Amino acid sequence: MTRVFTIANQLTLLRMLLIPAFVILTLYGEFGWALAVFAFAGLTDLLDGLAARTAGQKSELGAWLDPAADKLLLVTTFIVLTIPTIPLTNHLPAWLTILVISRDIVIVVVVAIVNLAVGPRTFTPSLLGKLTTATFILTSVVVMFYNYRQEQSVVVAAGIWLSLALTLVSSADYMFRMRRLIGDPQAGGQVGR
Repeated sequence: MTRVFTIANQLTLLRMLLIPAFVILTLYGEFGWALAVFAFAGLTDLLDGLAARTAGQKSELGAWLDPAADKLLLVTTFIVLTIPTIPLTNHLPAWLTILVISRDIVIVVVVAIVNLAVGPRTFTPSLLGKLTTATFILTSVVVMFYNYRQEQSVVVAAGIWLSLALTLVSSADYMFRMRRLIGDPQAGGQVGR
């Protein structure tokens, strides 16, 4: 019998529990602490993956919980950094947050429909999907860093535009891979994460 409450899963749960702390710190203008909590949450993501692989703690629960925690942290961060009533020096534009969240919703819905209609398929994250997620995280960190410094920066704008470009490209790549996967169940699918 596999253990469910592994170190890897505990780290994932800790990441989820850090999300409200990040939100509260941001709402109360504690941008340095919010950035530190976000960075620590990112570290738990690295460590849970490491624990799962090196200590043989891979579990079915972890396979579902880890990406859910990642999405929850990222979506929450994008929403908080978009809210215009929070006095931030730099906000993420609403259109970017809407596109990023819509992309994720479409991926989840299409995967569910394909699994129900065509049968179970394995969806592993593509390199482009991982690069897109990494860009979202880096953009969030840059926005939070410059909010902490109370400065505007061209680096923030570059992160926003790069996030947009990768959202569009990874969405197109995802649709291409999904079409191929539906047509050929043996092809195996790498879907953007």
